[in-house]
Amino acid sequence: MKRGDSEAILHGSLWKAMLSIAVPVVISSFLQTMYNLTDTYWLGQIGKEQLAAINLVSPVQSIVVNFGSGITVAGAIMIAQYVGAGKPKEAVRMVSQIFVSTMIFAITCAGLCSFFTPSIVDWLGAEGATRASSIAYLQLVILDMPFLFMVNLFQSARQAQGDTVRPMLLNFLGITVNMILDPLFMVVWKMNATGAALATIVSKAVPASIALCLLMRQQEPLHVELKHFRFEKEKLSAIVRIGLPTALGGSTMQLGFLLMSRSVYAFGVSAIAAYGIGNKVNGLISLPSNAIGSAVGTIVGQNMGAGQVERADQGYRLSMLCAVGFLLFGGLILSRPSVSTAIVSIFTNDADVIAMAADFLSLMAFWCWTNGIYNATSGLFNGTGHTEVTMAVDASRLWVFRFATLFVCRDLLHLGVRSIWLSVVISNGISTGILFILYFTGLWRKNRMKLEGQEDKQPVPMEK
Repeated sequence: MKRGDSEAILHGSLWKAMLSIAVPVVISSFLQTMYNLTDTYWLGQIGKEQLAAINLVSPVQSIVVNFGSGITVAGAIMIAQYVGAGKPKEAVRMVSQIFVSTMIFAITCAGLCSFFTPSIVDWLGAEGATRASSIAYLQLVILDMPFLFMVNLFQSARQAQGDTVRPMLLNFLGITVNMILDPLFMVVWKMNATGAALATIVSKAVPASIALCLLMRQQEPLHVELKHFRFEKEKLSAIVRIGLPTALGGSTMQLGFLLMSRSVYAFGVSAIAAYGIGNKVNGLISLPSNAIGSAVGTIVGQNMGAGQVERADQGYRLSMLCAVGFLLFGGLILSRPSVSTAIVSIFTNDADVIAMAADFLSLMAFWCWTNGIYNATSGLFNGTGHTEVTMAVDASRLWVFRFATLFVCRDLLHLGVRSIWLSVVISNGISTGILFILYFTGLWRKNRMKLEGQEDKQPVPMEK
């Protein structure tokens, strides 16, 4: 599929459409993950207190970022449906609405979160060196939000057309800068956690600047038009209607992660360090599944915009089977104790941390195939505008199933730190089952977008 060719999504091979979207997203997501992995590696070489600090406060940043991402997620869904419905001018206007909304949100929240960082860290219970490093890291790294959202908006606009290549190249540039600056700031200049935060900010500012230039180019099919910009009530209400559930679901889920971090910290510094390593490595395992879920959202969004419901269903089923098969095969390999131990040993040389992290990773890897069902089905519901479904399932996954499992395993069965690992796996499995059952209800077939004039106009491809 050629970059930006929506005809392949609407009428071509679904295999090619899925892979041409998903493969660059996998690479792009891997590069995004490398930001944290690079920080984790170098901080792990410095000491487990530094490593525990970044793992403790990372969910705080994720709460704010996930809430703001509701705007770009809603925009990506609507842009894809406008493209599928053959409404390029409406798609361009939507890009402009999202651009202004996300920048206002990002700048405001970055300033507020940086100001309240000491209070947040104290609430988490951090002490001594861990507290000082947590404050230094979070106060700075949260300031990268405008840059992060700029790249996310560019990615949403391009992916809505089926182009995931250019966002991937931008992320590659960013992680290259980060990998150079991390050891320079943290080790050579001995800035520790502060150096990690500064390296992240600079490495995201570079691709964000390029993304801004590309978004302002009027020659691009989807671009930002600020000359005659004005807020449009209908589009803003649609962003709120579709994006608010995603924002609430993502932020409440991250708040649950924050409380989980607090629960893990009760088991000691080694436990929180192991928890962070296990989660980050598991994030790498799940990258193909996440990318396929993202591809499903684009494929379903364009085909629902074009009124091709059955083709949207075919794209979902094909993508889900692909994700499950890949994760099942890869998970069986990574779940072997020797393999998981070798992987986590890359990030630390502390024997206690290695033992805990390897146990956590083995358990998650064995059951990671459920993520294939979860992510693909979430993409299906998001692509049809039913973000309230994914919000409800996301929220219940942590606030109901995970904490309930944690209570049983920790307080009733007295399984110690392994209660944390089990609560993650069991809650993921239950939520996957619920989401898959909801698919068979057919609720997703009712497209919530209802684009004006969609039923009267034949879809036409976007200009290249």
